[in-house]
Amino acid sequence: MKTEASPSTNAAIEIKSLGRRFGSKLALDNVSLTVSHGVVFGLVGENGAGKTTLIKHILGLLKAQSGSVRVFGLDPASDPAGVLGRVGYLSEQRDLPLWIRVDELLRYTQAFYPKWDAAYAEQLRQQFGLDPAAKVKNLSRGECAKAGLLLALAHRPDLLLLDEPSSGLDPVVRRDILEAIIRTVVDEGRTVFFSSHLLDEIERVSDHVAMVVNGKVVLSGPLDAIKELHHRLTLRFGTAPARPPTLAGALSVKGGGQEWTVICNGALGELTAAAANLGAQVVEQGVPSLEEIFVARVGAKCLKTERPTGPS
Repeated sequence: MKTEASPSTNAAIEIKSLGRRFGSKLALDNVSLTVSHGVVFGLVGENGAGKTTLIKHILGLLKAQSGSVRVFGLDPASDPAGVLGRVGYLSEQRDLPLWIRVDELLRYTQAFYPKWDAAYAEQLRQQFGLDPAAKVKNLSRGECAKAGLLLALAHRPDLLLLDEPSSGLDPVVRRDILEAIIRTVVDEGRTVFFSSHLLDEIERVSDHVAMVVNGKVVLSGPLDAIKELHHRLTLRFGTAPARPPTLAGALSVKGGGQEWTVICNGALGELTAAAANLGAQVVEQGVPSLEEIFVARVGAKCLKTERPTGPS
């Protein structure tokens, strides 16, 4: 059954008060998000935080138990045909048929998309270094990731939906291919919804970020605005305090002796004045990374960042 499009034209995705339980487990807790057209929207959270469950609702694979999901103004569960033809999806699982050859896979997938761009698909195949005669079962994990990305891109979707797209890709491919493609999609006026637990990756490419913890959105906003509101302050005391300093707006406090590092939220002038009232001098001030902000807010311990593996 088709649904009437929502009058809201500024949102590629609009999620309101979405809730989902699996038995006694609350997977999504009153989630509300709006993804505007033509942006890269980064969804960050630990594995098991609810990111994939949210994506399944956007794809219409799960129907909202409470609240609503609209993609291009349509309910994807009630009108999959109206939504999925405009969506390119890369799953973390890379569910590709193992028996098929790469060139056969492209022809097979093309049949489902009237707007498939065969020339662009071939350009991507060459860019990704995929052998057209190779069978999927013989591809490496990284090659499977590239094949899945190719299939998601070749019909030039209005919405590119990426669930942990870097899984299996080496750092060079992530930087030189994935990020370039994401920016190209947005430069053409299309939208990217990008889920990852790699915060440095989210930080490099996203315009807007939402943080999800245990199925609940704990922070959402333009990336620049989030970073402007957070500060990393190094405080130095003339005499070591007996206990960690308590600073209004502090999200985390680490250190010892006369020197402490504080990740805090608020107006910088007010924070430095509060530090002075404690008898501390701000000896260093900087902008924390997205990972530092996340860890300070939710105490996450298993989020990952890209570590150098050698020259690139």
